[in-house]
Amino acid sequence: MNRRTTRTMPVTAALAVTGALLLTACGGSDGDGSKDSDKIAGAEQGAEKPKKSADPSASNDEKPDGVDLSLPADLKLVFDWDKPKDKDEAAALDDARHYVQSIYKGVAEQSAKDPAVAAYATDKGLSYARTQIQGRVDAGITSTGTRRHYQEQTRKAPNGNAVEVSFCVDSSKFFSKEVKTEKIRKGNSSGPASYDHFKIVMNKFPGEDDLWRASLVFVTEKAKQCA
Repeated sequence: MNRRTTRTMPVTAALAVTGALLLTACGGSDGDGSKDSDKIAGAEQGAEKPKKSADPSASNDEKPDGVDLSLPADLKLVFDWDKPKDKDEAAALDDARHYVQSIYKGVAEQSAKDPAVAAYATDKGLSYARTQIQGRVDAGITSTGTRRHYQEQTRKAPNGNAVEVSFCVDSSKFFSKEVKTEKIRKGNSSGPASYDHFKIVMNKFPGEDDLWRASLVFVTEKAKQCA
């Protein structure tokens, strides 16, 4: 597998600096999560209300909040996550999943402007998603296989308006597929390069207790804590 195309692209310098300010996950191996526990970068950021699809009554995984997140049959995103007891953390974690789904919805549709992306992202979270999608569009590739997400952790800001979500990703069975030829680029899919660690700050949409959007994203590639 060509990891330069199937895994997350390098984060821009500005985003990396911002991401470095994120809290380490509770109990994680990055350090003592008790320090600065009342601060989450981006906790005060707002968001515009997302545009929903024509069927707002849909509530299954393919159309949460009425937003179409359906994916091709050969593209599977597995989330081995447990639901947090805290209501806000549970909602933020759920929409972090929807955010990830929206990125691969855009990849499948070959469009960085897919409505699903804007539904679950804002600010740098939206920029990050569109950059990931456009990079694949420009390369003429889409995705296929299974991408597993696990070791989730959440932390809520004291004001209740932001939740940091962190998790691991295993892409060892996830590959690039050329759009024109449908040729699958498997390459070397084993080893440390298959594992990444994500930290995403989710912000509550004003007036909507159960709607959260990604505002910041930080990615650690070849993450040893995920192997």
